[in-house]
Amino acid sequence: MGLLSRITALFSSLSNTQYPWPALDIVLPGDCHLHLVGSIHMGTRDMAPLPGKLIDKLNNADALIVEADISEGGSPFPNNTDELPLEQRLSGGDWEQVVSLTQELGIPLSQIDNQPAWQIALVLQAYQAQRLGLRAEYGIDFQLLEKAKTLAIPIIELEGAQHQVEILTRLPEGGMPLLTDTLTHWHTNARLLQTMISWWMDSPPRTNVALPNTFGHDLYDVLMHQRNLQWQHFLQQLPAGRYVVAVGALHLYGEGNLPGLLKYPTK
Repeated sequence: MGLLSRITALFSSLSNTQYPWPALDIVLPGDCHLHLVGSIHMGTRDMAPLPGKLIDKLNNADALIVEADISEGGSPFPNNTDELPLEQRLSGGDWEQVVSLTQELGIPLSQIDNQPAWQIALVLQAYQAQRLGLRAEYGIDFQLLEKAKTLAIPIIELEGAQHQVEILTRLPEGGMPLLTDTLTHWHTNARLLQTMISWWMDSPPRTNVALPNTFGHDLYDVLMHQRNLQWQHFLQQLPAGRYVVAVGALHLYGEGNLPGLLKYPTK
């Protein structure tokens, strides 16, 4: 059997169906049908309600699969407030940028001063998204979760909120690389958010697109590629059925993306 035939035997098909939202269909061996949706965790008011055809996909699914069930509310973040003052942990230039951003975004410095660096990065990113008009209740995965519960569709987590926090707490230097990358790529990240909004409001990318990198290589490996590999193995173990799978849109594109890993399984 030739290489192409062996790949075809392992991976049934990657459909060419195009949707007016960032998504694609994958059929894995064992009659497992995946509708991979590129989610945005915070959205604009115009991104609700979800497209009717996407709701139809969900209604016909055996389960909704998400990174974590965020619909229950509550913060998974630990109450760590024993870090050194942020000014002592940052370079002079980065400290000045943080002070400027907190003033611009209306964040009391006392709120973040003794938090781990990764948590400060997430706070800044959340406030940036809010400044751009994004809200958690309009996020795609949140809306899918709410609809799935209304339709009594089972929900499966790829990792769960607590595991996501554990990934962040294991980052080196208390997650300082995530904070410094957030500061370095502040404006690029804003443009990337606007690009992803356009995928839902205007039209999604038709092919694998080149996107600006807002992570250094090591962070990208931990936060994107390694998680894609874990999700690949998880999805390949699913029983036969139809599943709507909502993951962050960036996991569908770029180096080591999830569709590519599913299309060409690793040994």
